Amino acid sequence: MCGTAQTGTGKTAAFALPILQRLAGRPGAGPVRALVLAPTRELAVQIRASFAAYGRDLPELRCTVVFGGMKLRAQRRAMEEGTDILVATPGRPLDLMGQGVVRLGGVEVFVLDEADRMLDMGFLADVRRVVRALPAARQTALFSATLPRDIEQLAAQVLRQPVRVSVAAPAAPAVGVRQQVWFVEPPAKRELLLSLLAQPDTTHVIVFVRTRHGADKLVGSLRVAKVRADALHADRPQPDRLAALAAFARGDLRVLVATEIASRGLDVEGVTHVVNYDLPNVPESYVHRIGRTARAGAVGVAVSFCAAAERGWLADIEALTGQRLERLG
Repeated sequence: MCGTAQTGTGKTAAFALPILQRLAGRPGAGPVRALVLAPTRELAVQIRASFAAYGRDLPELRCTVVFGGMKLRAQRRAMEEGTDILVATPGRPLDLMGQGVVRLGGVEVFVLDEADRMLDMGFLADVRRVVRALPAARQTALFSATLPRDIEQLAAQVLRQPVRVSVAAPAAPAVGVRQQVWFVEPPAKRELLLSLLAQPDTTHVIVFVRTRHGADKLVGSLRVAKVRADALHADRPQPDRLAALAAFARGDLRVLVATEIASRGLDVEGVTHVVNYDLPNVPESYVHRIGRTARAGAVGVAVSFCAAAERGWLADIEALTGQRLERLG
């Protein structure tokens, strides 16, 4: 099946609950029976936490998460102890398969979360290698908030006569997000951000930037201004990435400055604002970014900074979503 729905509407529950129900009463703790692949380590950890929460009364079912950037030995030991449900980024299962500690021949359910990202050129080769190791008789499910036409064509290589379930129009932003845009050139973006943060309602903010260097530089500027901030990007060691995300979720940080890795699936309660400090050049990324606020029926604000060179990207975003952003300046 192929499922699309707005961000923050419960897609994780849509696959996790049926998997738990299917496997309950048939404890295995041996070969993997359900495999969930996600594009980022942070999302994989979050999905594992959701399985633990939903299945807290099913202690006989084991769920394990594996991903790169952490010591392989501990993850290998966890797999040797046996697991029913494996949540992973694509590369690490392949590493463990090469060592003979992961076998996918018993998988009954295979899920690609954030399927449009999983089937783009960055992950496609690894996903295909994983699929070749799966049994032909299985249920395959793809979930995403956006599914461009070219990705749907790739999905057809993984699915066979899929049922399509669409809860909302493709690429529709969450209903509770107020979308605004400021026209501002790059030298003035920092001061504009600080002026927004001076407003009392901007209490829990994710700021998206284009580059890892830009994230670190902006965090430095915010700290000079006495704003509690940290960065989340792929150049940081995995323990530091998880620590920054945990601190933001606890409220110890007011601002999380992130690259695209924070745009997919991350569910942090109470995010009041998303700021697109740099507009994304892929319009689908905009939908995922602003979906970090107004989750589960809440409301939130998405503010985009748009320089003259980014106006074409703004037009692409409005064409994709079918919505005109509120002009503020």
